[in-house]
Amino acid sequence: MPEKTVVVALGGNAILQHRESGTAEEQLANVRRASRHIAGVASDGYAVIITHGNGPQVGDILLKNELAKDTLPPMPLDVCGAESQGMIGYLLQQSMQEALGAVGLDCPVATVITQTLVDGGDPAFANPEKPIGPFYTAMQARRLEEEKGWRMVQIPGQGYRRVVPSPRPVALVEERAILRLVSAGVVVIAAGGGGVPVVAEPGGTLRGVEAVVDKDYTAALLARIAGAGDLLILTDVERVALNYGRPGQREISEMTVREAQKHLAAGQFPPGSMGPKIEAAIEFLDAGGERATIASLEQVSHALAGRAGTRIRS
Repeated sequence: MPEKTVVVALGGNAILQHRESGTAEEQLANVRRASRHIAGVASDGYAVIITHGNGPQVGDILLKNELAKDTLPPMPLDVCGAESQGMIGYLLQQSMQEALGAVGLDCPVATVITQTLVDGGDPAFANPEKPIGPFYTAMQARRLEEEKGWRMVQIPGQGYRRVVPSPRPVALVEERAILRLVSAGVVVIAAGGGGVPVVAEPGGTLRGVEAVVDKDYTAALLARIAGAGDLLILTDVERVALNYGRPGQREISEMTVREAQKHLAAGQFPPGSMGPKIEAAIEFLDAGGERATIASLEQVSHALAGRAGTRIRS
């Protein structure tokens, strides 16, 4: 494997900005901007592996399924996740190739549609909590619960939404393909949206499941598999903060794993926002990773050099 490897985990804002409608043109413009930042990392001598979120995109695919259900058969969630990996991967491939060329690098770029193995006995399957897809009225929600067995929850002021399990990733099915591509000098895009969750059946066959794997946990797994020294989680804030959005908010430039665990236990990093990022960083470092950094996309090169973002160390 290359001497210096970094896994870059792109947040959803790198692909679709708040209040944008989600046109192909908008998403391509955002991905081009992100790619220019990441190309700077590659020009510093790093082998780059990219992973990304897919929340808005897979939500749109699910909505299209719902709107067209009387004309075309709806696809299950695992297939929708694979669709989103292909779409975002295409945009990133094209944009990264262009951005790498602009900094004088002739590196191939490839997307690996990735399956993430999860444990069928994961407690998450008994307690679905991850909201996905469109909002429904109370009547629609009751019908979907009866007809499809979906679990629906009420979102105050917005309606009802489907929730699915979010199991932890165990392994990446395409691990060997990813490692061979990285070793060959390819900029690899993999495990988008946390990967398509699958479980192993008796006899070794795989079966897709109606679930969503958190992309940050999968990013940490991807970084461990690749032997990366750095895990760079990019989001829409410049640094991690204590008392976020409250009086006494304080940004953190650096913290140890022990300090991060202490803040987690105190409820400083909620499960639906910064919590998974902090937990992913801790998992990566506990498994032998060197540096985990949480930063904004615009500060990616400075963050990797330790001059921006929040660095977490052992």
